[in-house]
Amino acid sequence: MDENRTLRLGLVQMNSTVGDLETNKQKIVGYIEQGRQQGCDLLAFPELALTGYPPEDLLLRKQFVEKQSRVLAEIAALVKDEAVILGCVEQANGFLYNSAAVLFQGRQVASYHKVNLPNYSVFDEQRYFKSGHLPLVLQLGRVRIGVSICEDIWVEDSVVEAEAFDGQAQVLLNLSASPYHVAKGAARLALLQNKARKTRSAVVYVNLVGGQDELVFDGQSLVIDENGRVLHAMKIFQEEMQVLDLDIAGVQADANDKTFLAKEFQSSFAEFALVQLPKRTITSAVFRGNRSMNTLSKAEEVYQALLMGLSDYASKNRFKKVCLGLSGGIDSALVTALAVDALGKENVVAVSMPSPFSSTGSVEDAKQLADNFAIRFIYYPIRALFEEYLDTLQETFNGLAPDVTEENLQARIRGNLLMALSNKFGWLVLVTGNKSEVSVGYCTIYGDTAGGFAPLKDVYKTLVYELCRYRNQTAGFDIIPAAILEKPPSAELRPNQKDQDSLPPYDLLDAILELYVEKEMGVPEIVERGYDLEVVRKVARLVDFSEYKRRQAAPGVKITPRAFGKDRRMPITNGFRF
Repeated sequence: MDENRTLRLGLVQMNSTVGDLETNKQKIVGYIEQGRQQGCDLLAFPELALTGYPPEDLLLRKQFVEKQSRVLAEIAALVKDEAVILGCVEQANGFLYNSAAVLFQGRQVASYHKVNLPNYSVFDEQRYFKSGHLPLVLQLGRVRIGVSICEDIWVEDSVVEAEAFDGQAQVLLNLSASPYHVAKGAARLALLQNKARKTRSAVVYVNLVGGQDELVFDGQSLVIDENGRVLHAMKIFQEEMQVLDLDIAGVQADANDKTFLAKEFQSSFAEFALVQLPKRTITSAVFRGNRSMNTLSKAEEVYQALLMGLSDYASKNRFKKVCLGLSGGIDSALVTALAVDALGKENVVAVSMPSPFSSTGSVEDAKQLADNFAIRFIYYPIRALFEEYLDTLQETFNGLAPDVTEENLQARIRGNLLMALSNKFGWLVLVTGNKSEVSVGYCTIYGDTAGGFAPLKDVYKTLVYELCRYRNQTAGFDIIPAAILEKPPSAELRPNQKDQDSLPPYDLLDAILELYVEKEMGVPEIVERGYDLEVVRKVARLVDFSEYKRRQAAPGVKITPRAFGKDRRMPITNGFRF
């Protein structure tokens, strides 16, 4: 091993807590110490690892930005002969930047300011940050490392290419906070492989991990050689630090190719910054990378994302226990499974609240599920409360036939009971509704939508079934009773009610919703794909008229490319019709 062409990297796939600067600092300092003990030349942390991502309007508070600067200086003072590249915010010339601070021997020696600021989907960086304008190349001994942040590597012919071609960087280091959705990992891998081949450089990609409100960051950090081969892959949905030795012999051998490609590249940057630092001598054994990529099935991957989102939301907001309404239906069954797996059976309370229209089978299924998961089970039949409401309203409602009003009263009684438990004991109420129901408003505002967190908010009904079958498979038996999966879905708020009395079959509904909500197709475009015009119109109308409900709904884990919430910002008052 030629130490002059070998770089010992410490990659920290960190789970930050937004705004908790002291906790984040202690984690960062601990990882720096670990890297020092293992002889790392360079330690890299994700984008905004110090503040957490996204810090949003905390960045508008002067005190927060000033404290973060002080904490950054405290971390820098503890750095010795290892170079540390840490995602943070920095203020300069009256502007705020999304930055990568280069720390070495007790001080900050350089900064890179993110050039390409995303302002789409869940990203709103132009609200807070000014774009940088100067690529940064860090030279450790004979190894040149181009530094960039997240979006910079997704934009073609920008910072990364300038660092590779103009700055002759052999390694392209990207600090990222890239949120998860289904199949995002495969898309990132393809992008990074193409970038490595295009620039004839090794790519080191360090991603954030953990849950933050509605976002989940999946990690899956990668090291890819100049031919696009994966040299090292980090775990999905797990905080960890990994050390490996990167041999850049292949990159050096391709110097002629890079020179040729550089002639074709037209840089938009007038110059780049070059910072030279001494490099350690590697004396210990070689750290080889782990090339095993994530091979989870879709159901397992989504289940793990939901687990991390729920677990981190509860723990970071200091909730020890959760409760939920357990109806005997499939949605509350899946939320129960997620809650037990995320928080432990001792921290989950199920509440059965049958109304006059609840079937005996549903009550029995709820009790069986609670027994299977060995969780506390509270039984509150609501017939008497419901009748009290009806008696109170009888004179006002005199002569009017029962309708959805009476149905919603039952849901709201349940919501009140759950919130009473939350207030008395400090439990987080989990909402059990899924994306199919939330999309078309098949839910009761201030009723079954009442609560603090909605794990299934971005999970279509058809996927709910798939996840339940996956959970039973991992258990080795029907821990979610087969009767729950087999019976027709029903809100059980009137006699013999079935979901399909009001909605298209869920496989059809979900297919239309994916096109209308996620892909923003209009009704004519969807009909052209073979769907019935009246069915599509009905679904679109329900989606549009339910925006006011969704605006008041609890946050939930984003797992699709376009989730409700920050990802999709439709006006409530909206005169446009399809």
